[in-house]
Amino acid sequence: MMLAVAVPSSAGPPVGGGIVDHVGRIADTAAGRAECGPGSSPETGLQGDIPAADRDSRRSTLGYNCNLTKVGGYSGRGGGITSAGFDHCVYVGSLFPGNIAGPAQGVQVLDVTDPANPILSETLTEPAMLAGTWETLKVNNPRKLLVGAGVPLLTGAGLLSVYDLSDCAHPRLLNPGPGTDPLQLLPITAHEGGFSPDGFTYWTSGVAPGLVNAVDLTDPSHPRVVWQGMPGLAMHGMGISDDGNRVYLSDNMGGLVVLDSSAVQRRDPNPQVPVLARMTWNDGWATQHSIPITYDGHHYLFTVDEAGSGGVKLIDVEDDTRPRIVNTVKLEINLPENQDSAIASSMGGGVFGYDAHYCSTDRPHNPTALACGWVTSGIRVFDIRDPFDVREIAYYNPPAQTGRNLELWNSPHAWASIAGIPLLAGPAVITALTEGKFDPAQALSARTGMVVGGDLSGDWCFSGPLWRGNQLWTSCADNAFLALDLDPAVYTPPADQRSTQGS
Repeated sequence: MMLAVAVPSSAGPPVGGGIVDHVGRIADTAAGRAECGPGSSPETGLQGDIPAADRDSRRSTLGYNCNLTKVGGYSGRGGGITSAGFDHCVYVGSLFPGNIAGPAQGVQVLDVTDPANPILSETLTEPAMLAGTWETLKVNNPRKLLVGAGVPLLTGAGLLSVYDLSDCAHPRLLNPGPGTDPLQLLPITAHEGGFSPDGFTYWTSGVAPGLVNAVDLTDPSHPRVVWQGMPGLAMHGMGISDDGNRVYLSDNMGGLVVLDSSAVQRRDPNPQVPVLARMTWNDGWATQHSIPITYDGHHYLFTVDEAGSGGVKLIDVEDDTRPRIVNTVKLEINLPENQDSAIASSMGGGVFGYDAHYCSTDRPHNPTALACGWVTSGIRVFDIRDPFDVREIAYYNPPAQTGRNLELWNSPHAWASIAGIPLLAGPAVITALTEGKFDPAQALSARTGMVVGGDLSGDWCFSGPLWRGNQLWTSCADNAFLALDLDPAVYTPPADQRSTQGS
């Protein structure tokens, strides 16, 4: 469902082109493997892979874990695409139209006071929540706000609801008028969304077209659009600097656009948002989001590619007019020489293969660990104290829900399983072929003919895990909410731990 919306007078063509840099190099090394301690049930093949034999024998329905164990969970009818959390509560994203089939319509509110026994405390059923929240469901901690926009399919328009989280288990709607009332639509498009750190601006972006919107939440009961523009044809997620003066916007074609958002942050009349820099790359595409962080005061991004085995890039933005890729975090299954094995095992699992999606660090300054939803590879945790020498310390790939397609109405994996081919791996396969690293014979398996009718033989973990001491709270498409315990032998929470996702 697409809605026609008016465009504010401040909208216009992209302002300023910025410096353009293209990076052709393909990262060809993987993070060091985790050393699994007692109680682990390790992967049986390449790092991050679910081998075809494990899928076909249903070994994958047992899951895999290394130094990361399940404490509790709430499966419902699936976990949408991304979820959010505040205090002792989690908000499970909704997927249209499946969530409307119930039994819990809209966004599911979980009380996780006891992580071993999460309780459904409420459902949010405003139009934006019923229309599907995609990757817009975000929390701002300082202002205790939850925001979600309505995204029925890839891009939505007009619907955005704002909630007060003072009682996190029972969010209170703040804007019954603009954004919530179907007769008072906001002039926005949305696929992604994210807060400025101070919580006074909520940014949305639509993938097609790449319209970006800045929504003023100074008065959350009356959200209003203060800037709108098109920095590119297909924009995705974002990361926003601590001061709100920079938006690091993801380019769906594979890349990064740096926006000077200081005029929006100051609330200048008719603000201009110049493009300071553009970076594109061949190593991955559908760039998802960025996490602005610092090491010893030096500014970097962890930037995630959703497709094409691009992994997670470390980008130096100390001079944000000239961003530079200085490291890349990948799993073995993402390497060019293993693309043939990836095709052999992921066939029949749906359009996604083995790619990162949303990540979070355990604090914004001198972070010590990075946790990622790595789609079919599950939840992956890395030691990043030295960002130039990253190693994996733990993972949890949840039990595959093979054969439950018709039960998981709120799972994008179940809905997308009509397709069996991992289409989003295409560019990585082409690169491997070009470099002579793809063996067609190695790409064949007993699953090769499964071009339609995916079997859910591995889950899709899209959501960025939330750091809660030695626990990670997250959700995956088929298993929904998961509370996971990280072995103290491999991770000690810093005293100033603060889960940081970038927006």
